[in-house]
Amino acid sequence: MSIDLIHADAHLLIVDKPAGLLSVPGRLPENRDCVVSRLQAIHPDALTVHRLDQVTSGLMVHAIGKDMQRALAGMFERREVCKDYVAVVEGEIEGDAGEIALPLICDWPNRPKQKVDHEVGKPSLTRWRVLERHAGSTRLALQPVTGRSHQLRLHLASIGHPIQGDTLYGAEPRARVLLHASRLAFLHPANGNPVAFESRPPF
Repeated sequence: MSIDLIHADAHLLIVDKPAGLLSVPGRLPENRDCVVSRLQAIHPDALTVHRLDQVTSGLMVHAIGKDMQRALAGMFERREVCKDYVAVVEGEIEGDAGEIALPLICDWPNRPKQKVDHEVGKPSLTRWRVLERHAGSTRLALQPVTGRSHQLRLHLASIGHPIQGDTLYGAEPRARVLLHASRLAFLHPANGNPVAFESRPPF
C-alpha cells in the first residue's frame, strides 16, 4: 500500500492515507511502518498533527517543523479545521440528517475499544447527512464536531448503524471498514488563506 502526497509547501503536507496503514508507529517492531515514518524518509522535518484509525483511509495534514506542528495542533484543538468523512453504514437510517451527542471514554479492559459513558465520558458530537440509500445500507456524509478516538465508529454503532466492515463495533466482516476522510479545510497558518483538500472515497 502507498500513500499519496497531494499537497506540499514549506509549512505543511497533505497526504491520502490508505486503509490498513498506521498513522504513527506502534510499540511492536512489526508496527513501525506508518504514514509519518514514510513521510520523514522524504521530508525529515515532517511531524504528526492528528491521526486516523488504521482502518480508516483519507486525508491527513502533517506539519513541517515544530512551530507549524504547534500552530496546526492548536487549530484542531480550537475546532478551526473542518473535517468531512464519508461512510457506508449497515441498515437504512431514518431521516435525512441529524446529530449524535453521546459522551465517550476508553473501555480500558477492552482497549482499543471506546464506550459510551454518561457519567465520566467526554462530550462528543457528530453531524450526519444521508447521501444515498440502498437496500440494507446507507451512505452518509459525516462531520465530527469533536475529535474523540473512534468517535464516528462508536456513535454510528450506538444508534444501531455500525459502519460496514467495522467488526470491533458489531458490523459484519468486509474487506475493509467503509470510512474515509474525504475533506479538510482550514486557514493556512502561515498566511491565513483558506485552503481545502478533497479525496474521493475508494468505495
